[in-house]
Amino acid sequence: MKRSMIVSLGLMVTMLIAAAVAAQMKSKSRGTDEWLSELHALPEIAATMTLAPKVPPAIDRNQPARVIVTLETTETKGPLASGVEYTFWTFGGTVPGPFVRVRVSDVVQIRLTNSVASLNAHSIDLHAVTGPGGGATVTQINPGEHATFEWTALTPGLYVYHCATPHVPIHVANGMYGLILVEPERGLPRADREYYVMQGEFYTAGRTMAAGHQAFAPEKARDERPEYVVFNGRMGALFGEGALKANAGETVRLFVGNGGPNLVSSFHVIGQVFRTVYPEGGIGGAVNHNVQTTLIPAGGAAIVEFKAEAPGRYLIVDHSLSRALDKGALGSIEVTGDARPDVFRALTPVDPARAGGH
Repeated sequence: MKRSMIVSLGLMVTMLIAAAVAAQMKSKSRGTDEWLSELHALPEIAATMTLAPKVPPAIDRNQPARVIVTLETTETKGPLASGVEYTFWTFGGTVPGPFVRVRVSDVVQIRLTNSVASLNAHSIDLHAVTGPGGGATVTQINPGEHATFEWTALTPGLYVYHCATPHVPIHVANGMYGLILVEPERGLPRADREYYVMQGEFYTAGRTMAAGHQAFAPEKARDERPEYVVFNGRMGALFGEGALKANAGETVRLFVGNGGPNLVSSFHVIGQVFRTVYPEGGIGGAVNHNVQTTLIPAGGAAIVEFKAEAPGRYLIVDHSLSRALDKGALGSIEVTGDARPDVFRALTPVDPARAGGH
């Protein structure tokens, strides 16, 4: 009797466990089906992408979407400095590559094509991606090939993307990097101006400013001895017509990346104090205030904001100053507007020939 009761109880427990497992599996299946249904129901939109120093407008959607990002890798000759030419490896034909702006919870579809005219395989690794190789594992493509993958933007922040095809430092050193911003659900606080600035190093066979087409020097890259350290792909990109613009009284936000591949940037704007810094591009954590110079690691980013209080020309530098003054990590922000003697005024005559920053 006792034995039969024990057997019966055992059978009942087994049946209950089996029923619970079946219900759980059914629930999981139903959850997966619902998730897939929601995924397919997302509106599909093409990503709005811009070339440096421009930034796409803030996202005004309050719901996620499937965002299609179409990129082509190319190998293109262009100016590195006045009289100096270089063969850049690029995303979209420019260094840095296009700025991509998406929203947290978006499903982002990357469509990558390697130009048939390329001589090398290329790929893409987005630091915003949660998945194998940041996408590089599934995008190793030869000239003329293409690859596609999707990922869900889980974490807001400003992230670097770059090529991750062996030998990776060569691809990055030749210009294959850019920025992607994943906005939080409620977006970022309003700024009057937003700009895209990205630092990178170039390792040329000739010394800095040696004329003509310059070849890549692998031994200099290995020893971390760049001949050029520049903003937005070439010396002087942020001067003249390329200078950033603002009006006195406006809040300026800079999305700053460091493609590397090797050096840490000491990012500074001469004559300004960063009212707010999102260190290492993180959004949602602690921010820093009243910062003079912020460090941006190779393969990293930062968001900096300041108030353009008084008119004038403000220089952008890597405050490792030999890079700025000798190798090209130098740009400018031109602020126009009425004088602000309550903020800044000269008490002795100014000789323009002696004007300087540092």
